Amino acid sequence: MRAARGGSRRQAEGTGRNPKLVFSDRLLVTLVHLRHQLPHAVLAELFAVDRSTVSEATRQVRPLLAARGFAVPDRAGLRLKTLEDVFAYAEAEGIELRMDGAETQVRRPQAGRPGRQAFISGKRRQNTIKTTTFSDAQGRMLLSGVVRPGRMHDQTALRTEGIAEQFRTRPTVKARVDSGCQGLAKEFPDQVSAPPKKPADEACDGDK
Repeated sequence: MRAARGGSRRQAEGTGRNPKLVFSDRLLVTLVHLRHQLPHAVLAELFAVDRSTVSEATRQVRPLLAARGFAVPDRAGLRLKTLEDVFAYAEAEGIELRMDGAETQVRRPQAGRPGRQAFISGKRRQNTIKTTTFSDAQGRMLLSGVVRPGRMHDQTALRTEGIAEQFRTRPTVKARVDSGCQGLAKEFPDQVSAPPKKPADEACDGDK
């Protein structure tokens, strides 16, 4: 808060409007959102607050968690803070990564806001935000990537975040991705595996 203001607080501690969620609750809301990808509206019902309160809490706490880093399972004291950290850890430990695009519904941006249409997800037909999550083979999260508008395709996000470059830099790292990242699997067939594309509705079932 001091950094955001650009200086010391102007009011004495304890004055002003009391927050609807104390810090421990804001932290809990953010952790539940990151781990289970619950929509902000659902979290608002669970904590008996407005959805905007949940959105504001996650915006405040996510940078703090990112600066702290993600704890590595079974490696006390080791934390992953960047994409480079994740790939270096996977290379050193021989871990096959799991990569997935997590999509969460959010409140519709205000009318007239530049880039408003970018938040409309083509798949869910809702206003969403997306993040690329990284986990190990047991599903334990290692990193949550940058937040981006829901309209952006997973394949585009993988390239803008520098994930493809990490595979080139560390050719021994392997990963499994979802069907939205077929292009990455084609570019790095020896490192990235993706499920086969679903057949078109008019495709035949095979020779009879």
